[in-house]
Amino acid sequence: MPALVLDALAAFAAALALWLSASVPTAAAAHLVLAAGILPLILGAMTHFVPVLTRGPAHAPAIRAIPWCAAAGGLIGAAAMASPALYPFGIQAGAALALAGGLGLLGWIVRRARAAIGAPHPCLYWYVAAIAFLVLAHTPQIVFFPAGAHRGALRSFHLHANTLGFVGLSAIGTLQVLMPTAAGRPDPGAAARLRRDLPWAVAGVLLAAAGAAWNSPFAAAGALALLVPAGRLARAWFALFRREILARDGAAPALALALAGYVALLAAGIDHTLHPGSGARLPVAFVAGFLLPLVTGAVSQLFPVWLRPGAQTQWHTCMRRALGRHAALRCACFIVAGALADRGYAAGLALAAATLALFACQLALALRRCAGDGPRASGRRSRPGPG
Repeated sequence: MPALVLDALAAFAAALALWLSASVPTAAAAHLVLAAGILPLILGAMTHFVPVLTRGPAHAPAIRAIPWCAAAGGLIGAAAMASPALYPFGIQAGAALALAGGLGLLGWIVRRARAAIGAPHPCLYWYVAAIAFLVLAHTPQIVFFPAGAHRGALRSFHLHANTLGFVGLSAIGTLQVLMPTAAGRPDPGAAARLRRDLPWAVAGVLLAAAGAAWNSPFAAAGALALLVPAGRLARAWFALFRREILARDGAAPALALALAGYVALLAAGIDHTLHPGSGARLPVAFVAGFLLPLVTGAVSQLFPVWLRPGAQTQWHTCMRRALGRHAALRCACFIVAGALADRGYAAGLALAAATLALFACQLALALRRCAGDGPRASGRRSRPGPG
């Protein structure tokens, strides 16, 4: 998992640099960060959370290859988009690798769910739905893309099924498990909320993806449906974790701002459906205004666990404090960067790149400063959990 985190941060940096330089098509840079960085990271994170959600043992070593299979596919696909003449079938090959990774992980999740001790946590079904959208997004790329019929519509469906479906459902499901851990207090309504809101989320993604491809009013209806679970989650968090999410430091404000960025992007998507042709920069805003707050916030909570699994020690506490410092300001900068990028201002990309560079420095300094705290345990050995 630490290697997948570094892969994702490198993909963010490379995509922002490519967008700033305008040296490759926008879609190629977006594919680089989404398919070669975020897709592997999410698949890897699922391998961390699924054993917790099913109350079972850790994943088998062979499962670790799945995210890297997807990463390879993402790199191939991005290269094909940047230089179609050099990689004539690169998009299909990349989609096939991503599809293979998704199906492999889905099979493993289903097996773990059947072997679960008691009923699996409802978040598991959000992961299943997310991977189902990953499959839906990549199958047309393999089957229909070479023919050219409805190519633009299928591209739009692919984009929305990936971003709102795979990434969005994975993120919203995981946030409801991760925020209580980051805040240090339980969320008693999380399981019921996940069960109640999954149909809204699935219907919203289907409407948004199909509408973006073939009928704009359906896309707006899908975004409105997706606002229902996001709004319920925001209301629950503000009631339960108000003090933590209004803090300056820590993972909690970062995760709350990631949710705020997600809501802002849904609202922007509705606006773009009312003004056809105005949403070309929305993928850039999705990366800067939602994914960067989400990933840096989650990493500040989970990276210490991924780097040193097992008993929670003084080192883990030191790392979390160092990575969570000024999290609210950092993620606010990302959201502002996303808003500027959506309006076509290069300053938004520059702000996102600078803020990401500062987080990378923060990570390097944290590793150095906390090295002296050693691996000694700070107390009892905790039950395995999401972080």
